[in-house]
Parts: sequence; structure tokens; C-alpha cells
Amino acid sequence: MRSARLIFVLSLSSMLAACSGSGSTSAPPASRGTSGGASLGWYDELTGGSDELDVATTVAPISSLARNIGGNRIRLHGIVPDATNSHTFEPSPSDARHLAAADLIIVNGLHLEQPTLDLAEASKKASTSIKMLGDDTISQDEWLFDFSFPESEGDPNPHLWMNVTYALRYAELMRDWFSEADPPNKDYYASNYDKLKARLDELDGMIRQGVASVPEQNRKLLTYHDSWAYWARKYGFKVIGAVQASDFSDPSPQEVARLIDQIKAEKVPAVFGSEVFPSPVLEQIARESGAKFVDALRDDEPPGAERAPEHTYLGMLKKDMQVMIEALGGDPKIFDALVVTDTYGS
Repeated sequence: MRSARLIFVLSLSSMLAACSGSGSTSAPPASRGTSGGASLGWYDELTGGSDELDVATTVAPISSLARNIGGNRIRLHGIVPDATNSHTFEPSPSDARHLAAADLIIVNGLHLEQPTLDLAEASKKASTSIKMLGDDTISQDEWLFDFSFPESEGDPNPHLWMNVTYALRYAELMRDWFSEADPPNKDYYASNYDKLKARLDELDGMIRQGVASVPEQNRKLLTYHDSWAYWARKYGFKVIGAVQASDFSDPSPQEVARLIDQIKAEKVPAVFGSEVFPSPVLEQIARESGAKFVDALRDDEPPGAERAPEHTYLGMLKKDMQVMIEALGGDPKIFDALVVTDTYGS
């Protein structure tokens, strides 16, 4: 199956090169982004033009961070649609065109987006760099493995962005990459980073307060998917399990029974499903264990419509924290004051 996909992307990239000259190299323009406010979000059409930096990203939280650093000096296109399983997402020919036009391709890495990475390697211009955020944020000895990402498979848990410190590192990396590719706008990217950092630092402080408001015995997570490992390690929570593996398969009856027994034994007050991916199995586990079922967490789709003010990384973490902290007996009002709109300047 893997070899068939590689044949497809290599054939497709050959056609793109013939049509668009994607194999050629070109120097960066003297100045970009002078049109002011042309970027519309993470669904821009990448053109390969010299007026702005063309940036292709993958999942929505990464795209949101990129938008706040790049502002109106970049065209930004997220390849992986919202509410899509990024572990199994297969890119389309239209995605290949965006990747062929990109000046920078930014992925999470840590083995998350392999089909997209294969297509990017086959489609990109020779001058285009593929940047891996996760691989430049933590070392291999900091990788986490768990139910969905067993060490025997060799793929670490890739969900670094749920940890605010790592999200800030992602922003720092993108600031530097944008500045290197587009030196005339270096100060602009640096200013945008400073604004975003202030907001992320505020969020980090609120999370610490929120966690402190949760009774210590309730600081345990059973979720629909293992996306909270790095968050839990930072903020002092224990992840006791996840229902869906990275391929979104259901657990066995034996695993379900074990989770029910564990919830009862540890007196876990709530289990958390996804607002995006329903899980009847998790609902069953909650019902049979006596825990509250809360199906409102997100890890890769910000809330609201695509261009709504709250459809940001900050908006996603704020909503998640309000839902989680309240369900576990803490104070969700701690997060009320956080402004979640984009931070970048003109």
C-alpha cells in the first residue's frame, strides 16, 4: 500500500513540475507583504508569487500559530482539514499544487503526517524547505509513548502543541523560519511573536491556576484519544487511558472492562470525549463506571466557523480548559478573561 502511494505522488509531482517549473530555484524577493492584509486565514490559495511568502502547514493548531506569526506578510494554506484524523489523512492532487507553490512547508513531524510528508517531498520546489516542528522542539529521550502510540511501534505521541510551552516553541521556530526566508519582514515577525508570547504566557498561568483549583485526587484523564500526554506531564495530571488508538480503532472488550474497573477504583469523576469524533464506547465506559461523560474536548479543531474570531489555537485551549477544569471540580471562570482572537499586527 505504501509503495502504491509513493508511485502516485511521484507521478503527480512530475506533472506539476512540467506545468509549473517546480524544480527550479529562485532567490527570495526583496520585499513581501506590501499589499497589507491579503491573507485570509489558513485557507489561502498559494500562488508562488513574489509578493508574499507562501507557507503550507498541516493541522489547524499549527496553522493558527503560523497565522499569528506571519500575519499579512504570508499566504497560508493548511493541508489537513479541520476535524480530520491527521494520522490517516491522505492528501489530494489539489494539495500537491499548494505544496508545489510553497516557499516553506511546515509540519508537526514526530511521524504524524507521513502521507502529507511523502507528497511534500515529491511535489515541492528544489528551493523549498520542509520544517518539522516537533523534531526541533523535543529530543528523542523526551518522547512519550502510551496506549495509542506504543513504544513497540516506534511512533511517539506527536501532540506536543497541547502543551503551551511547546506551542510557544513552535511559534519561536516559525518566527525564525519566516525571518530567514523573508529578511525584510524580520521585525514584523518578531513583533508578532512577542504579542503571541504574551498571550500564551497568560494562558499558561491560567492553566496552572485552573489545575490548582482541581482537587488533587481528581487530576486524572481518560480521553477519547491520547492527545493530552505532554499537557499532563507539564501540568501534573495522570493520563489513565485513551479509548481510541491513533488509527481510531475501538479498544477490545477486555480493555473496556479494565478501564471501567480503573475508573471505579480511582474514583475518576469525568471522562472526556470529543466534540468532533463521537465515541459510543467511551460513553458506555462512563455509564458503566458511574463517571460523568463530557464529549466536548478538541485537539485539532479550534471552535467556531473557519474564520470566526475564536477559531484559533488560543480559542481551542481556552474552551478545553473551561470544560475539563469544571468537570473535574475546579474553577472554569479562571479562563474567562483570556482573549483568544488573533494577535498579529498590520
